[in-house]
Amino acid sequence: MTELALDHHLPIGVSGSEVAQLDRARIHVLYAEHGAYVFHTLRRLGVRSFEVEDVMHEVFMIAHRRIESYDEATPVRAWLFGIAYRKAADFRKLARHRRETCEDNEEAIDLGASPEEEVGQRQQRQLVLAALEKIELSRRAVFVMHDIDETPVPVIAEQLAIPLNTAYSRLRLARAEFSDAVRRLRSGERS
Repeated sequence: MTELALDHHLPIGVSGSEVAQLDRARIHVLYAEHGAYVFHTLRRLGVRSFEVEDVMHEVFMIAHRRIESYDEATPVRAWLFGIAYRKAADFRKLARHRRETCEDNEEAIDLGASPEEEVGQRQQRQLVLAALEKIELSRRAVFVMHDIDETPVPVIAEQLAIPLNTAYSRLRLARAEFSDAVRRLRSGERS
């Protein structure tokens, strides 16, 4: 995975339109390299598949506006996760997203898998997404970043602007909630 190369020190005499053109090129690279990651992150944070593209567009619009302030010491995915987390939180606060919606079944298809493997993979994805839904969003964000995206806890704390001990506490609680949710969902499937 490549990091986003941003040259904050432009040569003297570069026009505003040239800077804007460079910013657009950077966003295109950012989207090409990390679009799928942002899509899956938003799904894991509870944005419904039929609305992910709209929220994802907003994430990259914000990234575009903030690209000049990006700190290259921060992993790009962690930076994008922070933006996606805040957009997902805003999305979930809207009243229209609190009511029940039809079941969300849009999934990627693995063309190399047998029908039995596809069914197993689909069930696993549905189980994980359902279990993630049971975790409060601020704890879910830490859990997804650490246990799924393998982001170090200090980076998570920095990107979510929370104290380090709070990040560790949220991770511990989220792991327990996730395990409980998986156990309950599996026992409910059998009955």
